[in-house]
Amino acid sequence: MLTERIGEIAALGTALLWSLTYVQFTLAARAIGPMRLNRLRLLAALGFLLIAHTIVYHAPIPLGVGLARWGWLILSGVIGFTVSDSLLFGALVRLGAHRTSLVMALIPVVSALLAWGAFGERLTWLQILAAAVTLGGIAIVIRARRHDEKRVSSRIWLGALLALGAVTTQSIRYILSKQGMTGGFPALSANTMQILAATVAAWIPAMLRRDVRGSFRALIERRALPTTVGGAMTGPFLGVTLSMVALTRAPVGIASTLMALVPVFLLPFSHIVLKERITLRAAIGTALAVGGVALLFLS
Repeated sequence: MLTERIGEIAALGTALLWSLTYVQFTLAARAIGPMRLNRLRLLAALGFLLIAHTIVYHAPIPLGVGLARWGWLILSGVIGFTVSDSLLFGALVRLGAHRTSLVMALIPVVSALLAWGAFGERLTWLQILAAAVTLGGIAIVIRARRHDEKRVSSRIWLGALLALGAVTTQSIRYILSKQGMTGGFPALSANTMQILAATVAAWIPAMLRRDVRGSFRALIERRALPTTVGGAMTGPFLGVTLSMVALTRAPVGIASTLMALVPVFLLPFSHIVLKERITLRAAIGTALAVGGVALLFLS
């Protein structure tokens, strides 16, 4: 039974790891800023991946990989880790964390639609209901976290557009990743190729702006090294590798829905580490989201 559900289990593990990543990167971003954090966490993750790939496959990067596979995974890495994260950071600045997270919960819906067009994947009515219940729970959880901003302005609308852009590009990453891993290509190798491409793409602007030395100096001076490296370990390294296992062993719509449970898993971490208050509304949303996950497993 567990082997039959390995994709769903991997997706849940991904959500848990990304929840830990969120907490660590929140702390790191406060110290060194989001753009420097993005570059440094990709570099750290690439280091982890090169070491792991060398241990497992006796080479730092995959050898003998066709140009077509490289093309799919380079596109996936640049779109998913460079472009998407840039849009996400812009949305966070203009829209705020809770609204941005709420929009990001649309990733499973967009991913399922893209998978329907790209792979012909189908979801049963019960699976659609389960996804809807899960997303509804996530929405309630996120909306329970903040109610202080109510004005609507051009800044808010621009933030919403940036968040929708992040949703679309992240969903495209899921599709490109699955295409690049056809034929049973190892998830660790695929992730190494993606992060390598994303790291190069992220550091080129820093070199042009001569901010390479400033990025490393800020990392040390502002004591963000533990949270940056820790977040790189649980996020781009372990989390993304596990997410790619999920994408290859489960339908994209189901895998991305389960991976969207990050806001639910964040409740205890946010309460303990970030000192956020858990409301009754958040608890109800958590129960709904867990119910949706149960429906996904039973369908």
